[in-house]
Amino acid sequence: MADDYKGFAVFATVAESGSFSGAARRLKLSTSVVSHHVTKLEERLGVTLFYRSTRSLSLTVEGEKILPAARRMMAAAAEALDLLAEDHDQLVGALRITLPSFGTNTLVHQRVWDFARDHPMVAITLLSSDRPVDLIRDGIDLGIRLGVLADSSLKTRRIGTFQRVLVGSPAYLDTQDVTEDPLSLLSCDFIAFAMLPATVELQRNGENCVIEPENIRLEVDTITAGKAAVMAGLGLQRLQVSEIEQELADGSLVEALPGWRPPELGVYAVWPDASAQKMLTRRLVDFLAQNA
Repeated sequence: MADDYKGFAVFATVAESGSFSGAARRLKLSTSVVSHHVTKLEERLGVTLFYRSTRSLSLTVEGEKILPAARRMMAAAAEALDLLAEDHDQLVGALRITLPSFGTNTLVHQRVWDFARDHPMVAITLLSSDRPVDLIRDGIDLGIRLGVLADSSLKTRRIGTFQRVLVGSPAYLDTQDVTEDPLSLLSCDFIAFAMLPATVELQRNGENCVIEPENIRLEVDTITAGKAAVMAGLGLQRLQVSEIEQELADGSLVEALPGWRPPELGVYAVWPDASAQKMLTRRLVDFLAQNA
């Protein structure tokens, strides 16, 4: 009986993750063990639950039929654990969190460190990436995302804000004819982020200006690399103020157009409602929101 329950839980996780490897990451098991549990469940039921190929995985008719019941079983188990955990101040469990790779000293990062220190029985796996991560496929309990969120089935909560500034190196800006008019920036080189739109929006005292950079000198896939490229004098880019406070103070970076700044953006906690760690995730989100 216990093996059947485990098999159903693994089956539901594979279905939600879309792959055996994704389920393995989420369950902290090897891919072969995940495959073994699904195969044993199929043998027990006498049906095939997944169509398997080297490139895709999809549910059979039988798999579609039993998936809702398997999900209800997992939800009931998670609810029981949540009810017990709510009676204890000491949290116990494990969380997989994804955060932007830059800014290890940002307020959000510091709050995660505080949460880990306050709850030593919670094991935390912290994954850093500036590219969007598929939380369900990769078995992530909580993601921190910046900017404007796309519509999705994920739960979201705004936990803070961040301010950016358009900057360049003094040596680079000395070679450019930048005036108080934002359109004068069109002659400048820009550093592009592969994961973000190139469009630059700037605001000042109620005025708004949108620029489409014409000279993309370099494209990078991390904020850290973008900052390094700007400091190397290769062009302009918008960087988070908290990331470049020291550089602005010592003059190694300067504002390209003083007085004009990109609009303030939000910091969001994002999580799948079906996470097996719903209670822990909620507690962490509440902690981040209260202390942001």
